[in-house]
Amino acid sequence: MNLNDRAVVTELDPKGILALTEGFPAQCREAFEIASRVDAPKLENRPGVVALAGMGGSGAGGDFVRAIFEAHGGAPFIVVRDYAVPSYIGVGDVVFCASYSGNTEETLSAYASAKKSGARIVAVTSGGKLKEQAEADGYTVYLVPGGQPPRTALGYMMVPVLVACHRMKLIPDPEIEKAIALLETCGEDWGPEAKDNDAKALAGKMHGALPIIYGLGSWQGYIANRWRCQINENAKHLAFVNTYPELNHNEIMGWVGATGQSVGRYVGVVLEDGSESVRMKARARVTEGLIGETCSFTHVPALGETLLEKMLTLAHYGDYVSVYLARLNGVDPEDIGSINRLKDELAKVS
Repeated sequence: MNLNDRAVVTELDPKGILALTEGFPAQCREAFEIASRVDAPKLENRPGVVALAGMGGSGAGGDFVRAIFEAHGGAPFIVVRDYAVPSYIGVGDVVFCASYSGNTEETLSAYASAKKSGARIVAVTSGGKLKEQAEADGYTVYLVPGGQPPRTALGYMMVPVLVACHRMKLIPDPEIEKAIALLETCGEDWGPEAKDNDAKALAGKMHGALPIIYGLGSWQGYIANRWRCQINENAKHLAFVNTYPELNHNEIMGWVGATGQSVGRYVGVVLEDGSESVRMKARARVTEGLIGETCSFTHVPALGETLLEKMLTLAHYGDYVSVYLARLNGVDPEDIGSINRLKDELAKVS
């Protein structure tokens, strides 16, 4: 299949997922401009916990923010993917409720539990019930444009959280504009017009295989999970993830019997910073040596200097891989029929 031909890549993409992928840098820039016009909450004291409650694509940005906090933050940051915030969240803490549609049932429930806890709430949404409730309760609302699949709205849902956290003096300047400037150059290397680029080649390797995506460190593992979600939704393709060094304490033994599990072919991907420690690099080298006959690995290095640049470029690369894999699989990348049917059935449950 000729993935160098835009018409071929978009043949089964009537809702324009490829175009939305290409528009990600512009989306991040628009989100930055929107967030810059909103006054962030003023905090009297440093919160004990900062949380982001969100599901699926709406909550995906939480992992990026979590990584920034883990590297540079002034408080613990957690991501809540459930119906309620943890019991230890209370007065003085900050909870971002992120729902692109504004109607995600888990996030609305988490909003109610956060409100009950007395935490300071900040909403990020394009409208819906979340906007209505947050405005009625007097909380800060970052209102972003709606109308696209949440998994393609990472910039809208993540950038306002970073801006707010910086203005609340919880993190240093994440250098958002610098990251966006780097993202704007990536399409030249990964888009359909870039002949036989690495993103297309990796999608070709994954086609018909089970991708195993490893992060060579904690934040790299967060991006590996983003890859998995995009491959699941866009390409309708199973993928599994894990993170070094944890996988060396369990999953490495699972590979001993992997050839007997009726999987035709495994394809490994290692997402890396490029500046990992000597010991971490050794872990990857030895692990791949042990399982090399069962699974061949491709290493994908991050681009840029700052943590945000590295995370966003790795994630953006994975978005392109998922779109190309969707075309190779012969599926519409926008379709989420199974998710919609699940929601329809849940609507019948009182």
